[in-house]
Amino acid sequence: MKKLRMILAFALVLSMVLALGACGSSTSNESAASSSPAATESAAVSESAAAPESAAATESATDSANTLVWATNAEFPPYEYYDGDQVVGIDADIAALIAEKMGMTAKVSDMNFDSIIAAVQSGKADIGMAGMTVTDERKLAVDFSTSYATGKQVIIVKDGSDITKPDDLTGKMIGVQQSTTGDIYITSDYVDKGTAQITRYNKGADAIMALTQDKVDAVVIDSEPAKVFVKQNKGLKILETEYVTEDYAIAIKKGNTELLDKINTALDELTKSGQIQAVIDKYIKAD
Repeated sequence: MKKLRMILAFALVLSMVLALGACGSSTSNESAASSSPAATESAAVSESAAAPESAAATESATDSANTLVWATNAEFPPYEYYDGDQVVGIDADIAALIAEKMGMTAKVSDMNFDSIIAAVQSGKADIGMAGMTVTDERKLAVDFSTSYATGKQVIIVKDGSDITKPDDLTGKMIGVQQSTTGDIYITSDYVDKGTAQITRYNKGADAIMALTQDKVDAVVIDSEPAKVFVKQNKGLKILETEYVTEDYAIAIKKGNTELLDKINTALDELTKSGQIQAVIDKYIKAD
């Protein structure tokens, strides 16, 4: 009997030891699972999966910060026009030089001329460059840089036309590119006074085509694209008397004095170094 009791006691102790060992094993296994190589690798994979997205976001933001988007209407040679699929011209070269001075890259955004100021106002473009004349009306919508070029509005007519000077536009149908200063001046000087009619076109080339087809009697446009259009279309000529002389400048979102100061500083340096004049001379040859 005594021997049996000893065996039972030993069995009870053994069962308790085994039970305690099992509990300890369970706790130890949970701890090991949380710090096991597999769990650590899984966490590392999760972190590395998030990393590319963060890097991409940073790269995108950096690209945006280093890009100077300039809005234009690439239908205005020699200031901006297409050579193949590239926008080139005076404004294109100057925009690139300004961006370089600012440690940035210029990126063109081609659009209708009358959309440029809205693009600058909304922030879709940083600047507007399109042979744009500084006017009191435009100054209400955007700020302007210092002038970098001088333009002249001229009158194009067909050979043999009875229009020989600006005053002869009275009673005529005049073609212009919509929202350009030619449009503004003709509207103010003639249309609003009821002394002439106007037809507005999205492109200067369309106005010239209308002139060749006798749909308008004259076209008022900047002197430099006017020379190109007359050269391309026989039977047209530019009147000797200039209509208006004007200054071209860069449109910037109103109140963005930081960008305005940077643009003006770049223009000043480029002017003093002779680079602005070199660009103009490249596209506008002496007569």
